[in-house]
Amino acid sequence: MAKKSKSKSQKKQSPLPLVLIGVGLIVVAGIFMVFNASKKDDASADSDRTASEYPPAPDFTLTDLNGNNVSLSDYRGHWLLVNNWATWCPPCRAEMPELNAYYLAHKDDGFVLIGISAGDAKGDVQSFVQAYEIEFPIWLDPQQKAMRAFQRNSLPNSFIIDPDGYVRMSWTGGVTLDALEKHVTPLIDGE
Repeated sequence: MAKKSKSKSQKKQSPLPLVLIGVGLIVVAGIFMVFNASKKDDASADSDRTASEYPPAPDFTLTDLNGNNVSLSDYRGHWLLVNNWATWCPPCRAEMPELNAYYLAHKDDGFVLIGISAGDAKGDVQSFVQAYEIEFPIWLDPQQKAMRAFQRNSLPNSFIIDPDGYVRMSWTGGVTLDALEKHVTPLIDGE
């Protein structure tokens, strides 16, 4: 009995090429979204709102690099930028020089920047601070209390808190010096 051979049009084609193309598109889309999130220049703010219409900043107590207990409420009366970051996070590393430059330029204007290390060991944080020559206050957060309090699960993320303790602006992803000057400086200057 002779085998019947299938013609080219009758052969069953493997779905593998289509699956690979689909996976490739998903990977490319994911990379695009991550890249754009880390390059965001805008922060969320609504200039038509009054201070009392903004959500109150959470308060929590952590320790600084010297072992002192510190709380966000200790900084009432100042404009505050809280930045959650980690030593292993590439966008966090990329934004550190920008954050430090902004802090140095505005620390005499009643502005405070606090970097909160999310889960890193104290020794790793101290080495990082020294390597990056960071001059703003750094707090240790081994249990990631700040991430939970601000309801964030990705790094870096930042929050601008006004002197009355309200969150005026927030963003997830890295930030640039230009974006800080564009969005934060007018708040500090009272514009």
